[in-house]
Amino acid sequence: NDIEYIKSYYFNKLELIRFSSSVGKYVGYTELGVKNAERWNKDLSNLAAMKAQKETYCKNNVDIW
Repeated sequence: NDIEYIKSYYFNKLELIRFSSSVGKYVGYTELGVKNAERWNKDLSNLAAMKAQKETYCKNNVDIW
């Protein structure tokens, strides 16, 4: 239950946008990141796929790491 899947996008060492499984959506940290987060959060199939990554990627690899 304490596992979190995070996917971040960086440019020039600056985090622009992040998906966090605990939040369940994309969050933008710059002007461009906020605009993209709003657009990406409207794509419900992409959000469902990202939320599933916690189950398919994290929980399958937790014993390995």
